[in-house]
Amino acid sequence: MSEVVLQDVAKHYGTAVAVENMTLRIADGELVSLLGPSGCGKTTTLRMIGGFVDATKGRISVGGRDVTGLPPSRRNMGFVFQNYALFPHMTVAQNVAFGLEMRKVNKVDAARRVREALTRVRLSQYADRLPKQMSGGQQQRVALARALVIEPDVLLLDEPLSNLDASLRQEMKLEIRQLQQSLGLTTVFVTHDQDEAMSTSDRMVLMYNGKVEQVGAPDQMYTQPRSAFAAGFLGIPNLLRGRLSTDHTSFVTEAGPVLRLAGHQPVVGGAYLALRPEVVSLSTGAPTGDVNALPGRVEVMTFHGAVVEYQITTEAGPRITARATAPNLGGPAPMPQGSRVWAQWSPQAGVIVSEH
Repeated sequence: MSEVVLQDVAKHYGTAVAVENMTLRIADGELVSLLGPSGCGKTTTLRMIGGFVDATKGRISVGGRDVTGLPPSRRNMGFVFQNYALFPHMTVAQNVAFGLEMRKVNKVDAARRVREALTRVRLSQYADRLPKQMSGGQQQRVALARALVIEPDVLLLDEPLSNLDASLRQEMKLEIRQLQQSLGLTTVFVTHDQDEAMSTSDRMVLMYNGKVEQVGAPDQMYTQPRSAFAAGFLGIPNLLRGRLSTDHTSFVTEAGPVLRLAGHQPVVGGAYLALRPEVVSLSTGAPTGDVNALPGRVEVMTFHGAVVEYQITTEAGPRITARATAPNLGGPAPMPQGSRVWAQWSPQAGVIVSEH
């Protein structure tokens, strides 16, 4: 069992707080992403798990074993660094074998494990090449093979896709997820990209200013963010500021319009109504049925392959973003810039989030 448990873990640099009161349980075989903006503490947390950074306080355990004070070499964890950290003078096979040599694995067994690791990442034919003779995606696979060859209890990934172009990122995140699932390997994945986190994770840990903002499955995080920060970082651009009515059945926007709600709990202090862009529909005719509707004007229309995205100005304050299926996939005809439209959504579609 390779369950990872962090209990009240913190890291302070003098008076500066990098991570504070981090308590988290990562189940055996689970892939958990640490997500957040630069400086939020996600990489520091990963490095504390790996033993590369000493925790100021708290306890870290793996499979029930306290590893808080152990060096990286005694934690049996595979680590893939952001820049891959391959040895340029070593061949691919030598890079992969390095961790086994440090563990005094006999040469016959080490050669077999290196072959198996390179086969797993589809690099068997590149064993004798140097890193400089390989593409970024191939170097990333070498780093992954080197982390896996030691048969780690936990795999730690520090923004491993950030140096790849868009198509390679898409390919490699799928490969990482498939490998992790096939091996049943407990994995912690650091990223600042919400799409990477959503598409690869069993659970996401959103961090902000060294603290955990929200934890949950990707679909739960996206549909039920708890704060304006969480909604915005998870790709929900529509945040209308205002307050709940006393009976909690409507939301009074700061700009004036009153919007109907359904089944929302009150929040303390200031509030926002968060609207995912795909729940907002546009029409040129007057709205009908039980919907919230705001008159507006198309300011920007952009094409994104499968969807068309609109920026709509309304009397509710900030622009509202709406997304519709592209016409080539059966969606409606595009509405050009300057079109007068109604932006509308059901009362059940909005989510009330706290001000922070």
